Amino acid sequence: MKSLLRLFFLFFISFTANAQTDHWETVVYENNIWKYVVPTSEPDTNWRKTTFTPTSWLSGQGGFGFGDSDDNTTFPQATSVYIRIVFNISDTSKISAAILNADYDDGFVAYLNNTEIVRANMPTGARPPYNTFASGNHEAVMYSGGNPNYFNITQSALHGIIRNGTNVLAIQIHNVTATSSDLSSRFWLSFGIKNTSVYFGTPPSWFNGPVDFVSSNLPIIAINTGTQTIINGTKITADMGIIYNGQGVRNYVTDPKNHYNGKIGIEIRGQSSLNFAQKQYNVETRDIVGNNLDVSLFGMSKENDWVLYAPYNDKTLMRNVITYQLAREMGRWAARTRFCEVTINGEYKGVYVFMEKIKRDSARVDVKKMNNLYNTGDSLTGGYIISIDKDTPTWYSAVTPNNATANQQIGFTIQYPDLADVTVPQKNYIKSYVDSFETALNSVNFQDPLNGYRKYAVVKSFVDFFIINEFTRNVDGYRLSTFLHKNRNSKGGQIKAGPVWDFNLGLKNANYCNGSDTTGWAYKFNNVCPSDNWVVPFWWDKLVADSSFSNKLYCKYTDLRTNLLDTTVLFAKIDSMVSEVNEGQVRHFAKYPILGVYVWPNPSPYPQTFSAEIRSMKKWIYKRLLWLDANMYGTGPCSVPIFAGNIKNSSKDINAYIYPNPFINNIHLELDIPSEGYYQIALYDAQGKMITVLTKDYFEKDAFGFNWNFSKYNLQAGLYFLQVKGDKSIKNFRIIKGE
Repeated sequence: MKSLLRLFFLFFISFTANAQTDHWETVVYENNIWKYVVPTSEPDTNWRKTTFTPTSWLSGQGGFGFGDSDDNTTFPQATSVYIRIVFNISDTSKISAAILNADYDDGFVAYLNNTEIVRANMPTGARPPYNTFASGNHEAVMYSGGNPNYFNITQSALHGIIRNGTNVLAIQIHNVTATSSDLSSRFWLSFGIKNTSVYFGTPPSWFNGPVDFVSSNLPIIAINTGTQTIINGTKITADMGIIYNGQGVRNYVTDPKNHYNGKIGIEIRGQSSLNFAQKQYNVETRDIVGNNLDVSLFGMSKENDWVLYAPYNDKTLMRNVITYQLAREMGRWAARTRFCEVTINGEYKGVYVFMEKIKRDSARVDVKKMNNLYNTGDSLTGGYIISIDKDTPTWYSAVTPNNATANQQIGFTIQYPDLADVTVPQKNYIKSYVDSFETALNSVNFQDPLNGYRKYAVVKSFVDFFIINEFTRNVDGYRLSTFLHKNRNSKGGQIKAGPVWDFNLGLKNANYCNGSDTTGWAYKFNNVCPSDNWVVPFWWDKLVADSSFSNKLYCKYTDLRTNLLDTTVLFAKIDSMVSEVNEGQVRHFAKYPILGVYVWPNPSPYPQTFSAEIRSMKKWIYKRLLWLDANMYGTGPCSVPIFAGNIKNSSKDINAYIYPNPFINNIHLELDIPSEGYYQIALYDAQGKMITVLTKDYFEKDAFGFNWNFSKYNLQAGLYFLQVKGDKSIKNFRIIKGE
């Protein structure tokens, strides 16, 4: 009965909310004529009231500020500016809600008829004096193509504030320092109107009314920052609750926050995405006093560093999810993901991907932990995570890039250990090791199996990295978001390529550098972007020229085309993700009406619907794989050593996670093996008769993740065994074929 009452209540709330607001109108525009003052002392305390007469204040067209060429009214460098504007309401009963839009630098407090309605990036407490500094940097975005922030003001908050007749919107804007180079203040006030009548003006073209959000088939993440604004580069403390009632169970915004309910640190993340309307965030789970708190979320291993990825310019919402899952199933660690829907301070923010962050951890990038005492011997040799990206390099490549001019160099950045903690011996060691790898690869003897590049690198990791980046034709591949890691010498010690990261511009989602073409190699950047023809390391030209590498590449790709990269398997995976997000995408694109519209760097034409976006990506994948089939480097042969002799069962050495079990046609196997080497995975029936060898290959210790479709074997319902067999270990796993 309680469930029925809750459903009725939520339906009633949703229905009445929709019924209350017929449309939105704007009553105050940023370029209206406002009254303003740049104070050198505290203004009259009545400045926020309708009764105040700003005799000594100046008049000017908004916005107000200096430094970014986005201001209609400018003034010399200042700590703050106060602005106010009077407007009239003929009938407050026709107003259902309000939204204040703000493009600001760096903080502000807004008042409606002397009552505070919004505070952003300002200290909490009493009304701040004129010489108060903002809590941190917050950059205006509209001058560089972004959209302003939204601040919802509910009808209950408006009640008793607005009045028939004269009203005043008053705002004090504050800089982060007295010497800051810029200040911006651009504001719009819009009202939800209950009927079809027109009382004010048309909202700006970028304006969207709030989305009614009651429940979801996806987990719901609710973040509350209080009066703080989430900023770029510095985490603020906030509250986060996750509503997740289990797989297949609906989640309501009124449900208890049962999956997580606690403190977080949160900051805006990204580079090119900073101007997008949907922001992405770094999230750090914390305890009540602010210390890092390791938690397991959505079945992922315990950690405290997470990412809320915003798939704003990826209108399929799933390019990163697809690629990371493919990498895991190929045997590489990649971020685990979960689709969700997010609210911040009660405002619906759309579909997000909650996912793991690249980090040293036994369940993430599994290299040995370092500290500043590890400066000699084996402990100095690992572990390290380094990157090629837009970060300030720790050092530059020892080899001049192909086609370089004007002293251009490719830089490497140490990501782990934290750069502030890296000692001089550690920095020198990892630089020297990468230099040795590059020098060997660049030498005439680079193919030498003992003293060439293979002495320094795990070849199969570079094979997998190449396949993933070429399959997706990732325009950022190889040159940005490119990670490498190295464990201690006693734990293998060679460089591994990966983890893979950031594929929102892959799979036909870039209108530059031939990113949307189904043909051509992504690593040959110099062929399609001459102005940046030096940005991809020389490695890949040399690697594909090595017959050993190219033959491994050919064999791995050919094998993948029979399972993970078979279009039937791929498209079934995509269809499953579509089913998962299909409800949420309706709300997402109501919040961000960008279907059929160019968003950087979408290639044209721009599909008009979500389903058309999916069809376009599938069509591209089909053609891309055909091109790779015809052009992949190498020839084979693709044989592996034959297993011989009786092998003693060692059930403790091999572990696996298999799902679903029982299965219908498909299973996913995550494999944990005791040591690297050759392994065979085979399928047997209940009588011990081999049905097929699913794979024979050389696996590294951290290899896991396989998908198989058994439909071609015409299996009857019943018991089967997956046998994993190595040169020193063997184990059988029971699986059940359902009806």
